[in-house]
Amino acid sequence: MKIPALRSKIGELTYYVTTLTFNQIRDFVSPIDDQLHTSETLRDLIQRSITENYVSIKNYILNQPNMFFSSLVLAVYDNYPNWEEIKVSYEEDEYNSIGLLSFPGLHKIFPVDGQHRVEGIKAALEENPELGINKISVIFIGHDNNNKEKTRRLFTTLNRYAKPVSLRDIIALDEDDTVAIITRSLLENFELFKGRRIVDIKNKAIPRTNTDAITSIITLYQANILLAKFYFQQKFDKKPTKKNFNEEFLKFRPQVEVIRDFKSYIVNFWTSFENKLSVVQEYTNTDTNMAMNYRNNTGGNLIFRPVGLLPLISAILVIKERENNLELEEIIEKFDSIDFTLNNTPWRGIMWNHIENKMIMNNSVITRLLLIYLYDKELLTENELVKVQEGYASKLNISEDTVYDTLDAI
Repeated sequence: MKIPALRSKIGELTYYVTTLTFNQIRDFVSPIDDQLHTSETLRDLIQRSITENYVSIKNYILNQPNMFFSSLVLAVYDNYPNWEEIKVSYEEDEYNSIGLLSFPGLHKIFPVDGQHRVEGIKAALEENPELGINKISVIFIGHDNNNKEKTRRLFTTLNRYAKPVSLRDIIALDEDDTVAIITRSLLENFELFKGRRIVDIKNKAIPRTNTDAITSIITLYQANILLAKFYFQQKFDKKPTKKNFNEEFLKFRPQVEVIRDFKSYIVNFWTSFENKLSVVQEYTNTDTNMAMNYRNNTGGNLIFRPVGLLPLISAILVIKERENNLELEEIIEKFDSIDFTLNNTPWRGIMWNHIENKMIMNNSVITRLLLIYLYDKELLTENELVKVQEGYASKLNISEDTVYDTLDAI
C-alpha cells in the first residue's frame, strides 16, 4: 500500500496526515491486542472498552448520507512507515512535507484514537459493501514495541481529554437532532422565546440579576425533549427508550414530514401555554423587567424557575396520558386556577427555602406529583398518593395525617 501524505512534527513526535478508504480501514487496521500490553487481562480490558457504541456509529454510516468523522489516529507497528519525499516547488519556495507512505508487509496498524469508528466502519461494510469507497482522514504515528509507555500515554491523552460536544453547541448547531432544530425555530420565530425572554447560561438556574427571561435555552430544550418523547410515543405507538428515541429522533434527522408535524405539535403546545396561563399572558404584555415580579427574593412563580417548569410540563403530559380524551389546551387552562406562588403552600419548603431565600433544587418528583394532585388527585395511583403524603410530610417535617387536609384546603 502506497498513499500520498503530509509529514509534520509536534514536540518529539513525527506524524503523517492522509486519507484511507473504508475498504482500506477494514483490510489494514487491526484491533489492539499486544501492542499496548502483553498481559491478556489488560488487553481484554481495552477491548471491552469498545462498547456497543460502535453500533450507533454503524447505524450513522448506514443512514446518514452527509456523514462526517474526525480523523483517526493510527499507530504503525513497528516504528514508522517508509517515507518517500516528493519535491514540490512553487515560485521561489520549496516544500518538503509532501510525499508517499508505503507499508512493508510486516507493518501492523492499530487505532490509538478511533477504535469505535473503526469497528463501526467495518460493521457498516458488512451490511453495505458499496460504502467502501468513502474516505476518512487519518493521522499515522510510529509505535515502537520496545517503548509501549509512549503509545499508552498518547492513547490515554487522546481518550481521557477528548471533550464531548456541549449541550449548548448541540442546540445551536446540530442538524440531526430534531429537538434542537425545533428549539432553534422557537428562538427565532416564537414570540414567547424571542430576544430577552430567553437567557443563554451554562447552568440550569437563572441568575438573580436577570429580570427579563422566562427561562433558559437549555431548559427550553429539556422541556421540548419531554414533549418530544410524548409525541414519539403517540406518533409511533411505542414507548421511547434511550436507544430508540436517540436513534430515531436525536442522532438521525427524520423525514421532512415528521419534522414538520413535530414542529406543529410543539408550536401548538407553547401557544396554549402562552394563551391559557394568565401569568404568562401578563409576562408577554410587559415591556421592561418582564420577569421581575415572577422571579425575585420571595421566590416568585413556579413557571419562571427551571426546576418548576420542567415538572409542570411533565405533569401536563402525565395527565394527558391518563385523560387522553382531553386536549393539552384544556389541561393547561385548568392549571391556570392553581396558585404557583413559591412562597405559598404547597411550594414553600418544597421548592422555596423561605429561611435562606433560595430555591430548593432536588424535589422535582414530589413537585410533579403535587401538581397532579392539585389538578385532580383522582388521577394519581395509590402508590403515588402515598409518595405525596410521605414526601410532603418529610420535607416539611409535619405529621403525615395532616398532609391531605393541608393540600385539600388550598
